[in-house]
Amino acid sequence: MLEQFFQINFLSKIFCSAFLAILFLQSGLDKVLDWKGNLSWLKSHFSKTFLKNSVPLLLGIITITEVAAGVFSLIGFLHLLITPKSIWAYYGAVLATANIIMLFFGQRIAKDYTGAAGLVPYFIACLMAMWILW
Repeated sequence: MLEQFFQINFLSKIFCSAFLAILFLQSGLDKVLDWKGNLSWLKSHFSKTFLKNSVPLLLGIITITEVAAGVFSLIGFLHLLITPKSIWAYYGAVLATANIIMLFFGQRIAKDYTGAAGLVPYFIACLMAMWILW
């Protein structure tokens, strides 16, 4: 049983699900706990785009997706400790990847190309997690 915990496949799944749980729970909960601050900044960020009137709705969608990705990843992490199945963590990775795509789209629309480029490593990590957790 103990040697199972040191196999590369198991460790990769554990580390991927832990990474995504931490990343997306922290980001999503930050948006929940500082809704007004995030909303204010985003309204300014998107003020010259066609998304300017949709910022509250889109922030809600992003927040729900981030929290869901984090929760699914956390459940997946805990589930992996009990069973070898990684379906919950996989769903978390899928939601995480979709969330990064949404964020990337927003950054490109806002012409924040540096911000969009900063999301690429997270996108790659999410894609790798999907592959590993499948």
